Amino acid sequence: MTSINIPIPELQINFSKLLQKIRSIYLKEGLSKTIDIIDLAKLDKELNEYVPEKQLKYLAKNGLRGEIMFPVPYLLETNPFLLGYYRLLLGFSQKEFYSAAFGVSSFKNMEVKGILLKRAKGKLKELCKALIKSSISLSDGIGADKINSKILDDLTLLTVGPQLRGGANVEKGTAGIYDVFNVIYNIVENSIIFSNSNKIELKNAAGRKVYIEFASDPDIVIREIIGENRYRNIVAIEVKGGKDFSNIHNRVGEAEKSHQKAKQSGYVECWTVVNVDRIDIEIAKKESPSTNSFYIISQLISGKGDEYQDFKEHIISLTGIR
Repeated sequence: MTSINIPIPELQINFSKLLQKIRSIYLKEGLSKTIDIIDLAKLDKELNEYVPEKQLKYLAKNGLRGEIMFPVPYLLETNPFLLGYYRLLLGFSQKEFYSAAFGVSSFKNMEVKGILLKRAKGKLKELCKALIKSSISLSDGIGADKINSKILDDLTLLTVGPQLRGGANVEKGTAGIYDVFNVIYNIVENSIIFSNSNKIELKNAAGRKVYIEFASDPDIVIREIIGENRYRNIVAIEVKGGKDFSNIHNRVGEAEKSHQKAKQSGYVECWTVVNVDRIDIEIAKKESPSTNSFYIISQLISGKGDEYQDFKEHIISLTGIR
């Protein structure tokens, strides 16, 4: 029996499907579709108005049209999604590009929803000029004689890669949080008096209400109501759903920051739940000394074993349910 075990590349399979969609909206294919429906004479007029002739000639020598590197208002008004194409071409992540430092946050709806809002439309010319200036630097950096369709396509793909992986990591993290929430739901199910997709409300043995809720930081909190608008903060749970073993100790460090805030807010217990089975708990304890208990998602989902039993007993004890 072989000891080699390479898993199914699920991430790449999902990426291939997402990439097909991204190509049709944000990459060269999306640009080509827009060119098919616009007035080419009007587009050329704006290109000549906004882009230095020298830059257009650089592209023309290599059989390329100006819009492959340079956006103009008419093009972005026709298809606001294409702002994403130029962002990717210039190599900026969404987080970086739409930050306050760039001053273009009001245009984010163009890329995300394909909508050009009225307040953004008035600044569209300014946006195009700024993008063109950056694109000229890109053109000069590549070299006029080296610019071709393939290298521009490759540059956009290089930016898409980390974006897809970042999105996948967010999805994994969210899925991990829901997994832990569902495990808790099954443990306290008999004491639940109300629940929805974001909150579980239960009554404990003392007749007090206890809330188990999703939160932003930490991910899941458990609080007991002790009076009108007064709570006893019981448990703060940080869930690190990523499966990347090489990055897990960085993620534990992030959990520590969250737990320090939780301790300051009066939470009695701080737990960290990870999605890496091979984590060294002793090292993790040093990286997050504020964590009272570490758990592994796969052990909790299994619904059996010492680790699940410990988690279950802590939930029952700290919520005070029968």
